[in-house]
Amino acid sequence: MTPKFKRRDVLGAGAAAAGLAMAGCGNELVEAFIKTRLAEMDPKQLETYLADLEAEYSARYGKDVSVDDTQARDGVLFAYGLDLDRCNGNRRCVEACVEENNQSRAGGPSGHSNPIEWIEVFEIPKEKGVDLDEADRYFDRESVPAPGMFYLPVQCQHCDNPPCVKVCPVEATWKEPDGIVVIDYDWCIGCRCCMSACPYGARHFNWSEPNLPAEEMNPNTHVVGNRPRPRGVVEKCTFCIQRTRQGKYPACHAACPTGARVFGNLLDPASEVRQLIERKRVYILKAELNTRPSFFYFYG
Repeated sequence: MTPKFKRRDVLGAGAAAAGLAMAGCGNELVEAFIKTRLAEMDPKQLETYLADLEAEYSARYGKDVSVDDTQARDGVLFAYGLDLDRCNGNRRCVEACVEENNQSRAGGPSGHSNPIEWIEVFEIPKEKGVDLDEADRYFDRESVPAPGMFYLPVQCQHCDNPPCVKVCPVEATWKEPDGIVVIDYDWCIGCRCCMSACPYGARHFNWSEPNLPAEEMNPNTHVVGNRPRPRGVVEKCTFCIQRTRQGKYPACHAACPTGARVFGNLLDPASEVRQLIERKRVYILKAELNTRPSFFYFYG
């Protein structure tokens, strides 16, 4: 049986490979030992891997769970737009994202009770403009919008020049051809270098074993998207890859009651998001960093 390379053994890969060689193992066995990341699996390995995940999750949650691996389509480059005039801070996008993407309902380390949320909504005084130093992500109001305030949802910007990808020491994160930045959860070693590199605070560390009630588990998952993540890995928004690659809108877009969100194929001249780029004055967060986000803000 070919030995399996566990995610957290990656930093010792060189020593392990050397040990196999010294034991008289051929180069093919050494290569099989270290070449187990998702991006390098052949079709047969991937088929077996997905079947194992489906069996594991189905048994854990008591329902039929599918783990999809739909690839990017040619001629598609996803982009997002958000109308700051229409967003009223209702946080429906956050709730929909949590439900769709199987985010743990557990909190962070000791003393932290907040669950993981891939979308953060900031409340900012209108007089301050888009200034994250003046933003309050913990606002709690009986009704929104509050007088004199506007709201800025922030999630993964799916940058064309993503600093998070550059700093990952094990190449557990990469940018797909359709613009979605993804993570191989089984290859991530939890070093959190990507979290430090992300200027948008869009990556989140899973501190504890996933606390996801079976009745709330979304069984329609993608291998680098919303499948349940183990403890000790980083996770983030994937533009709902399990939906968008099936021709659907992201859950946050579908749930927005004010129509503030725009999503589509930037390469399609007739798409709403392409029309937005061409007809509106759009803004990107922290443009000076040259991350080139695929997430655009505008005033409708």
